[in-house]
Amino acid sequence: MNQPLAGFAPAPVSARMENHGSHMLKVAMQTGNDLFARVGSMVAYEGFIQYEPNPPAVRQIARDWITGEGAPLMKCSGDGLLYLADYGSNVVVINLGGDAISVNATNLLAFDAHLQWGVERVKGLAKFAGQGLWNTKISGQGWVALTSRGEPIVVDCGGGEDETYVDPDALVAWSPNLKVKGKRSFKAQSLIGRGSGEAYQMAFSGQGIVVVQPSEDSTDRLRIRG
Repeated sequence: MNQPLAGFAPAPVSARMENHGSHMLKVAMQTGNDLFARVGSMVAYEGFIQYEPNPPAVRQIARDWITGEGAPLMKCSGDGLLYLADYGSNVVVINLGGDAISVNATNLLAFDAHLQWGVERVKGLAKFAGQGLWNTKISGQGWVALTSRGEPIVVDCGGGEDETYVDPDALVAWSPNLKVKGKRSFKAQSLIGRGSGEAYQMAFSGQGIVVVQPSEDSTDRLRIRG
C-alpha cells in the first residue's frame, strides 16, 4: 500500500521554509520562532502547534489598514512541521537575508513573525490612481512565502535605462528599491491588461526583481484608495 505513495512522502527538513511540490509550503516550527500565516491556509501539521487568529501584533498593524490593504493573518507557534497551501496556487519561498520585498497582500502566504512589516504607499502612482496604491512591505533576516496563480517568472530589472512593464493584475511582488511609475496606453487598450477603458501598466526601473504570475486576477489586487 505504501509503495505507490512513496514519491509523495515529505523529504527531510533542510530549511525553515521549503516547498513540498510546487503547491504546498513546509515550515519547520520551533518554540520561540513564530510564524504569521494566512488564515485558513493550514492543510496539515505534525507535532504540537498552536494557532492564534488576529494576534495583537496584527491588530496593531491593522490600525494602518484604513486603505483596505492587508490579509487576515494568524500566529502559529510551537514545535513540529506545518504545511500550508492556498487553493492549489504555486508557492514561492524567499529567504530575505536582510533585504526587503513589497508584496500584494493577496499573494502573501506566510512569513517569520520577527520580520519587520507594514502597509506602505507605492510611490510614483498617485496621479494614476487618485491617492495612490498600497502594498505590504516585509524586511529583515528571515523567510517569506508567496503564492502565484501558475508558475511565476522573476524578472531581473538589472540597472540599465530600460523599464520593465507589468500588468498590475499579474503583479505578485517586487524589490521596494525599484522606481515605479504608471503608464497609460490608449492605442493598445484592447490588447494589454484588463479593466474598464484604457490599458494601464506599472513601469519598474533600477536594480531589483519583479515577480509576475501568468494569470490576471480581477479582484483588484493593488487596491486603489482615495
